[in-house]
Amino acid sequence: MLRVQGLRKRYGDTLAVDGLSFTVRPGVVTGFLGPNGAGKSTTMRLMLGLDAGEGSTTFDGVRYPDLGCPAGTVGALLDAGAVHPARSAYRHLQMVAAGAGLPDRRVREVLSLVGLDDVRHSRSGGLSLGMRQRLGLAAALLGDPAYLILDEPTNGLDPEGVHWMRRLLVRLAEEGRVVFASSHLLSEMATLAQDLVVIGQGRLIAAQPVGDFVAAHTRSEVLVRTDRAGELAALLRQEGAQARVDESDTLVVAGFDADRVGEVAARHRLPVRELRTRRSSLEDAFLAATADLTQFRGAAA
Repeated sequence: MLRVQGLRKRYGDTLAVDGLSFTVRPGVVTGFLGPNGAGKSTTMRLMLGLDAGEGSTTFDGVRYPDLGCPAGTVGALLDAGAVHPARSAYRHLQMVAAGAGLPDRRVREVLSLVGLDDVRHSRSGGLSLGMRQRLGLAAALLGDPAYLILDEPTNGLDPEGVHWMRRLLVRLAEEGRVVFASSHLLSEMATLAQDLVVIGQGRLIAAQPVGDFVAAHTRSEVLVRTDRAGELAALLRQEGAQARVDESDTLVVAGFDADRVGEVAARHRLPVRELRTRRSSLEDAFLAATADLTQFRGAAA
């Protein structure tokens, strides 16, 4: 398990991280979400001891500075640009491997894994953002770690690259690793993650499975298409549902599931052309959960 307890970090008068505590389990991808300025990057730096602050993070009970071989336990990608631009991809990874006591053969293995073997001798400064992102992931994977901490791992990747990254992270998690990844792409995170840690203004909002988070912050609705929408709406309200006519022949119902709505319509012999459940998305849930904690807002166009 990855355990975070009481992380706190202040920059002058600003409390960037405010007593964060959560647990990340192995075997699944855990998404780390929050609005801009919520403290996600600072939290990850605190977890790895890169920033000074209060609280602790343990990897199977051990703090990062106390790990015997950090690269063999924790792999991190926090800044894909943290590479000397004149150094080739191969030389950069060779340097990292040497510092961690890893053999040179591992460099070629991870370059192949992330799809950069053909450009291994190219200067890092000439690589695209997406390719540098792959290089950063290669560095994180050098020690075959049990824990992965990744800040925006799909940033700069093209659609094929995003699809590849998703499959790779899921596979790594299925091997029993802890995979903790932040992202602003909620549609991607809805596909990738099984668990979520959501923060706002440095404080914990939720730490739970994706489905539970969506259910807690949104509600599903039943859509009904019928020529007698007004009549069916009145009947459903009499039985305790919330119902409104959205269009002339479309009814939106909350409080009843589709089976219950269909049963009411059948009992009163009302014809129904369409009956389906409209479930809220992770984006809907995220916006609802962070509505009062978003720091940076643009003006309406």
